[in-house]
Amino acid sequence: MILSKRAEIERFLKAPDRAVRAAVIHGRDRSGVTERAEILCRTVTPDLNDPFNVTVLTDSDIDGDEARLEEALTALSMMGGRRLVRVRLSSDKASVDKMLAAAVKTHAEGGFNPDAMLVVEASQLGRDSALRKTAEKEAGAVGIVCYEDETGDVARMTREALAADKVGLTSDALDRFVARLPRERGLMRQEIERLALFIGPGSGKTIDSEELDRHLGVEPDASLQDAALQAFGARAGPAQSGLRRALAEGESSVMAVRQAALHLGKLRRINVLQTNGANAKEAAKAAGVFWKQEAEMLRQARAWRLEALDEVLDSINTADVATKTTGMPDQLIAERLLLEIAGRARRLGL
Repeated sequence: MILSKRAEIERFLKAPDRAVRAAVIHGRDRSGVTERAEILCRTVTPDLNDPFNVTVLTDSDIDGDEARLEEALTALSMMGGRRLVRVRLSSDKASVDKMLAAAVKTHAEGGFNPDAMLVVEASQLGRDSALRKTAEKEAGAVGIVCYEDETGDVARMTREALAADKVGLTSDALDRFVARLPRERGLMRQEIERLALFIGPGSGKTIDSEELDRHLGVEPDASLQDAALQAFGARAGPAQSGLRRALAEGESSVMAVRQAALHLGKLRRINVLQTNGANAKEAAKAAGVFWKQEAEMLRQARAWRLEALDEVLDSINTADVATKTTGMPDQLIAERLLLEIAGRARRLGL
């Protein structure tokens, strides 16, 4: 069984069907995978550190030792209650993938302890993954794909978290805050908690964009966002200055490349939404564009069509790998990437 829509995933995680004995949760955002896995695991046992009913394994634990996984899945509870077997993968090794696929199939069919729940957490699994195929095919198993949160999902998460602390943001401030959030759940949660502390938990206060800006301040991340905006707008000099300012403020070249990728993602989303019938303002808002940058982003989106974005994405991916490679001149790589983007933008007529 496959679950990919947010609503159906949330329903399953909170109240899983007892006929489902195995769940494979995977996606690029590992903190999002972990968050969803913990929600599911707590429906099996409230104490995830219970030494009698919980077994946690990694890929290194079971690589070449299939018996260890089988022992965990066949073991019976000594103190009553359901057994939980949690496997956390840190690699995509083919042998481990096939071993787990076989275990999921056997367990889904009731071949091990039928009262045990197997939860596997992994980075994004490709369509050719035996583990993913098995989880999605077997009636007694489920494959849950964790995609990056959409802007609307992030806004909803922010509103709910702030409401729990009895504080809030005006509509404009919420748009501003969501546009600045990283698309990684663990970091998102931290930033939302930090904002709640700034407003004052339990105060009942709702702040506007002006007050929010005092909290956000002038962060290195803002310089990186500006560098990406300038590069895609064909302004090589300001892009270079923004990057150097961010690096001087303590930001990394890796994050500079990531900001370029995030900016590209917003342009792509505007393009797709407009192709599907949305007007320009609707598309910009849905893409998480800060209102002060709306006019510039729409100007860029008119020139940066999907084909051009796909071409520059190859350069971004290459730079991403290079900046994470030991011994490479990462600052020079990031700077060269922004200059390349600015050059491409100029050729597009920006």
